[in-house]
Amino acid sequence: MSEVPVTAETPTGPLGGHLDDDDYPAYTMGRAAEMLGTTQGFLRAIGDARLITPLRSAGGHRRYSRYQLRIAARARELVDQGTSIEAACRIVALEDQLEEAQRINAEYRRAAEAAGPPPGEA
Repeated sequence: MSEVPVTAETPTGPLGGHLDDDDYPAYTMGRAAEMLGTTQGFLRAIGDARLITPLRSAGGHRRYSRYQLRIAARARELVDQGTSIEAACRIVALEDQLEEAQRINAEYRRAAEAAGPPPGEA
């Protein structure tokens, strides 16, 4: 397999336009573990705990996205502080849900402000 370099002529390189996609499963388990400074067993454990679900390549190998690596890095921080993997996964999942809820609430607030006051209130 020949490597396709990222150049001005081929700005997407081997990722085919996914260079900026946080959800694109670009990293193998070995590379993901290396980037996080952890073991492949840790990645399997947080997968078993359903914190992240890596996609599988055609050959059945786990592939991780940048978003999943950020989630795994947060779990690793908690585990390094003495939290069990199961508890760390639950904490990270709840943090992620809270962040998403806050983002949605902010969108609703902006939409309500743009719509103006309800009829009869001025």
